[in-house]
Amino acid sequence: MDPAPYEAFGAGDYGNHDLSDRPARQKIEYIVIHDTEASWATTLKLVQDPTYVSWHYSLRSVDGHIAQHVKTKDVGWHAGNWFVNAKSIGLEHEGFAAQGTWYTEAMYRTSAKLVRHLALRLGIPLDRQHIIGHDNVPGTVASTVRGMHWDPGPYWDWTHYFDLLHAPRLDTDTPASGLVRIDPDYATNQPAFTGCVTAGVPCAPRGSSSVVLRTAPSADATLVNDVALRPDGTPNTMAVSDHGARASAGQTYALAGRQGDWTAIWYLGQRAWFHNPASAPTASWTVGVVATPKPGRATIPVYGRAYPEQAAYPAGVPYQAISPLQYTLAAGQRYAVGAVLAGEYYRATTFDGSSPGDWTVIRGENRYAQIQFGHRIMYVDLADVQLLPSPVGAPR
Repeated sequence: MDPAPYEAFGAGDYGNHDLSDRPARQKIEYIVIHDTEASWATTLKLVQDPTYVSWHYSLRSVDGHIAQHVKTKDVGWHAGNWFVNAKSIGLEHEGFAAQGTWYTEAMYRTSAKLVRHLALRLGIPLDRQHIIGHDNVPGTVASTVRGMHWDPGPYWDWTHYFDLLHAPRLDTDTPASGLVRIDPDYATNQPAFTGCVTAGVPCAPRGSSSVVLRTAPSADATLVNDVALRPDGTPNTMAVSDHGARASAGQTYALAGRQGDWTAIWYLGQRAWFHNPASAPTASWTVGVVATPKPGRATIPVYGRAYPEQAAYPAGVPYQAISPLQYTLAAGQRYAVGAVLAGEYYRATTFDGSSPGDWTVIRGENRYAQIQFGHRIMYVDLADVQLLPSPVGAPR
């Protein structure tokens, strides 16, 4: 173990994680997969800096060696979203997202063994709603969405990783079941990304877990727009770091239509099309639960964290505002549900737990549905939606 420091360093500041008592205090819902964007030596140096951030485990590229830094009962500062931090374990993998060759078989195998062990011990489902990339973590409020990270990126082999996890999967073999699981063949799926070395320059052909999403069922159609990344409405791009118009292997979306060799999903408030020919499918059909606005609601807000209502906060503890993101979910749209969660806020703001409410979990009456809204997971207030079996109302 290479422990990350828990140290106070003046003026009330401290680092580089928070103490807790999970899962007794708060259930762990997520395991977050990162890459380090640094060498192994630099990774260890950074996580041992009390003024920096932290994560629970690092994995070395060459041999899959695992180093633990933060106890799983404690909260690492790794996801850029406090709600997710408080309910997750973070794994950093040595490497660079634009250079997928760092993701070695040895690292995949030891990482999968670790994740399977943690998931079984903590009751975390082995699916892409709970085993997520840093690129799937939502921004907390509208102003933070654009700065969220994109690792481990499109070259992480999610299909192989979930095979190593021995994760269960439910296939229905019929689009009438209403849900689409992204499932391209990694080796032959080679989107024409740019900027792996130099901005605008095509990347070397390489297998990818990502499918590209377009505004119409045509290879000539523009990519869809992520309004948080491009508020002027222009399409997203094929830059390797621009994930605003792509979906990744294992992610599940609500079916929005089919035309010829193309399949549409509901994505960030719009129909998004990807190439899915019967001769070389890039997705499979599955079944589950979808969320759609309650009757009479034209649109409902979407959130980046599932916090309790103001009345739940005890005296002296500042209210954490329930602030919507830039997106809305409109009537007639459907999104795959990954979980139903109680509104929670883990209060941890001081080194010694001396601030009112510190080291406690504040829970209220609010409940949320976690949905696959875009490339990232997001949350909707359960009071705003109806939950339906995915075949009900699915396109035919």
